[in-house]
Amino acid sequence: MALFAFVLKLACLAFGLVFLVGLVWHAGPQSILEAIAQFGLPAMFVIMIPMMMVYALEAWGWRLTLGPFSARIGFARLFAIRMAGETINVTTPTAYIGGEPMKALFLKHYGVPMVDALASVITAKTTMTMAQVLFILLGMGLAVGLLGSVDHHLMAMIVSLMLLGFGVGMFVAFQRYGLVMGCVALLERVGIRIAYLEQRKAKLRDLDRMIQSFYTHHARTFYLALCTFFLAWMTEALEVYAILYFLGQETDILASVSLAALTVLIKGGTFFIPGSLGAQEGGYVLLLMMFGYSEITGVTFALVRRLREILWILIGLGCLVWLKQQSRVDAYPNPPKSERPQEQQMLQ
Repeated sequence: MALFAFVLKLACLAFGLVFLVGLVWHAGPQSILEAIAQFGLPAMFVIMIPMMMVYALEAWGWRLTLGPFSARIGFARLFAIRMAGETINVTTPTAYIGGEPMKALFLKHYGVPMVDALASVITAKTTMTMAQVLFILLGMGLAVGLLGSVDHHLMAMIVSLMLLGFGVGMFVAFQRYGLVMGCVALLERVGIRIAYLEQRKAKLRDLDRMIQSFYTHHARTFYLALCTFFLAWMTEALEVYAILYFLGQETDILASVSLAALTVLIKGGTFFIPGSLGAQEGGYVLLLMMFGYSEITGVTFALVRRLREILWILIGLGCLVWLKQQSRVDAYPNPPKSERPQEQQMLQ
C-alpha cells in the first residue's frame, strides 16, 4: 500500500510537471519572459508583504486557541512553528493536514501538553477552514456580480464550494459531539482495533472534551479567531492586486478579492498533487481568462505566485531546521497548569 501511494504520488507529480511545461510552451516562453521582465526585486518584495501579513494573522488566530499557553510560547516562536507546519502541508499530498501533527509536536517540545496542543491545532485548522469557506462564498458572489453570468467553470466551483462547506459543517458537528472517540468507535464497529488508541482512550476522551469546550465555553474566542482568519484570507487580495498591477493590468479591489477567493478554491481542490504542481497553474490561467485577462497574463500570474510560494517554502524549511535545534535547548521543563484538571494529561 505504501509503495502504491508513493508511485501514485510520483505519477501525479510527473503529470503536473508535464502539464506545466506544456502550458508554458503553449502560451509562448518568450512572451512570458517579457511579462516577467517587468518585475524587479522591489516589485517582488512588495508582493511578499501581503503574504507576510496573511501568515502573521493566521498565527495570531492560532494563538487565540492556545489559551494560557500562548504567553509561554511567544508569538515569534508560534509563527515559526506555523511556517514549518505549513511548509509540510503544501509540499505533501495530504489535503493540507500533513503538517498539523508536526505543529502539535513542536508545541509539546515547548511545554504544552500534547492534549492541549492537539486541541489547539484541530480547532485552529477547523476555524480557519470555516473562514475559508466564507471567503470563497464572498468571492463567488462577487464573481457573479462582476461577470454578470454563471458559466460552466463558475458552476463547477460553486458545486465544489457546496461540497467543501458540507464537509466542514460535518467536521464541526463531529467535533462538538466527540470527533476522536467517534472515529475510534467507527473503527471498532468495522472490526478494526488499534492497540495504541485502545491504551489511550481516557486521554482521547479528554481531547474530545477540550475541543467541545472551545466551541461551548469559549464562544467569544472562537468568533474572534474566525474573524482573524477571515481577515487573513481577505489580505490575499492585496497580493493578487499587486501582481496584476506590476503586470500592467487594470483591476480593482472587488475583482482582486474575487480572484483571490477562487484561487484558494482551486489550490484546495488540487491537494492530491504534491504542491498542486501544474493543476494549480492551469486553474489560475482558466480563472483569469474567465475574468477577461489574456492567457499570457494568466500564466505569468501563476508563475509569479509559484515563485512566491517557493520563497516562503524555503523560509518555512529554515524555520523547521531552527525549531529542531531550539527545541532541544529551550524546551520548558515545567509546563504551566491547564485551566481544567483533565488538560494536564499528556499523550505519551
